Amino acid sequence: MELKQIEKISDDHFNELVKLRRHFHMNPELSFKEVHTPAYIASYLHDLGLEVQEGVGGRGVVGRLIIDPNLPTVALRADFDALPIHDQKDVPYRSTVPGVMHACGHDAHTSVIMTAARILSENKDSLKGNVVFIFQHAEEVDPGGAIQMIADGCLDGVDAIFGQHVSTSLDIGTIGYIKGTATGIPDDFTVKIKGKGGHASKPDGAIDPLAAALSFCHQMQYAVTRKSSPMEPVVLSITMFNGGHQHNVIPDEVEVGGTIRTFNHETQEVMIRELKKCLEGLVTMTGVSYELDYMKGYPPVVNNHEKTDIVIQASAEVSTVDQVKELQPSLGGEDFSYYLQRVPGTFYFTGVRNSNFRADYPHHHGMFDIDEKGLVNALSVMLRAVCIYFDGEAVK
Repeated sequence: MELKQIEKISDDHFNELVKLRRHFHMNPELSFKEVHTPAYIASYLHDLGLEVQEGVGGRGVVGRLIIDPNLPTVALRADFDALPIHDQKDVPYRSTVPGVMHACGHDAHTSVIMTAARILSENKDSLKGNVVFIFQHAEEVDPGGAIQMIADGCLDGVDAIFGQHVSTSLDIGTIGYIKGTATGIPDDFTVKIKGKGGHASKPDGAIDPLAAALSFCHQMQYAVTRKSSPMEPVVLSITMFNGGHQHNVIPDEVEVGGTIRTFNHETQEVMIRELKKCLEGLVTMTGVSYELDYMKGYPPVVNNHEKTDIVIQASAEVSTVDQVKELQPSLGGEDFSYYLQRVPGTFYFTGVRNSNFRADYPHHHGMFDIDEKGLVNALSVMLRAVCIYFDGEAVK
């Protein structure tokens, strides 16, 4: 397909993009509990005449547009799980499921790749290769759907892969890219600090887990600033602190949880070691005991330079893209990393921020929304990247 044709077709499909996105936004499903979403996607792909596999890796869906097995094959990936967040927006397409919403843009990702599947299948005679459409469940929760889908064969025969994420950190009209390492390792931990409860007026007769837990939180910040290299970014956030239920009672147990995020495995291991040393020190100093549940997160997303250049070229050529911007790596986690460990590809960002539409709240916020005009840019860049990739493979 020619560039002008891509731009016109993408614009012509704006209403479909919005219809799909709003359907998913109104009907969100949590990670590993997706039922209606994959069924809806599979039905859509069947209607396009694609080869469709359901239940891939558990709840994933894969559609295959095979022109010629001897030609190169590119995969396009979207994720479709939602988050346990209540939708606070007052809009017609507000989530109909209390306490669950698409607060990260996965509804947008899915609508873009579904529409791309329609356009590419309707223009398959002009394609110079095969396309695999990967619709992934459970990106938000470890162990994630990617590794399960890969084990179930979603990348069989795939030579390259592209994925994109909408971003309210970028204005509409902006495409962001990162060469090399793009995301961090998002580890989570929960520790139960156990003491001996008692009356608040007689703390000497108790073993206070609250005091120990507070000390733990402070000491871990010391580990960040004094035990890890100042040249290697580390984020430690304590996000849960639960214990006690009455003013005059020292509780038996306190639960503390949070996340540690790093860019490399060496720094990750330093922080794990320091966390355990901190807890052992509390045992010696205060007499508490503990139970630690430490969950290592996804590996970093490492983008292939050549495939990133394809996205840069595609973005620069699309007339509705105003800016192509190199971004700094983020300590957010993303299991697109598993695909990139198997085949070369890239993961980039599409701007959907527009304060005039209140589409400027951060991801994972109850007011999260997007300027849906950004979906056209997401679609156009993705389609153009596919064509550039095939053209490049044809001359090799």
